[in-house]
Amino acid sequence: MGASKDKRKKEETANSRRSKKLKSEVVTAEGSLFKLYANKATNMIEPEGVESLCSDLGMEHTDVRILMLAWKMSAAKMGYFTRDEWQNGLEALKANNMNKLSKKLTKLEKKIKQASDNKFMRFYSYAFQYCLTEDMQKNVDKETVCQLLDMVLASRFPDQVGKLVEYLKCQTDYKVINRDQWLGFYRFCNEISFPDMANYDEANGTYYPSIIDYFVDWMKQEKS
Repeated sequence: MGASKDKRKKEETANSRRSKKLKSEVVTAEGSLFKLYANKATNMIEPEGVESLCSDLGMEHTDVRILMLAWKMSAAKMGYFTRDEWQNGLEALKANNMNKLSKKLTKLEKKIKQASDNKFMRFYSYAFQYCLTEDMQKNVDKETVCQLLDMVLASRFPDQVGKLVEYLKCQTDYKVINRDQWLGFYRFCNEISFPDMANYDEANGTYYPSIIDYFVDWMKQEKS
């Protein structure tokens, strides 16, 4: 019994040392990598630095993995990473060099695609928030929303997103999309059978933003 406890204690100590070593390596990497991409005057990674980062990772700036990196950092402003955000992101991903960062982001992409509804919703919700680039901004233009839907949601609901994007592009009533509407898109894709939409009933007490009602009407007209 005593030997078993000693063994567990040694394992816990070893794990703790490995964790501290990894954190130390990440912090070191954070410092050197951050300096590589940061603007010295502002001590932040700005859009130019993000472009360089994307290039070094072999990814386009529109790659969903870059958005996932921002999510892991809890980045507050699109195209800008503070030192603390950068460090938090690398520590969360357990990545202490560019090769590991690339691999971790690819694994994260697969993980998010297969995530439960609640876990996916956290990323989906952040994606909209990240696009609010101005103080007090509450809406995102429909062109950006269409790109974001393709980037974030199409892999999960390709048919629904394809039609939703088509509708958003051709309609003229909504030039911008708010947070409730954005979340409503996910709820619709996740809850309503498609393309028949047999379980969609405007009078059944289930709330969807009005834009979803108009989308359903548009779909019905497309079929007729």
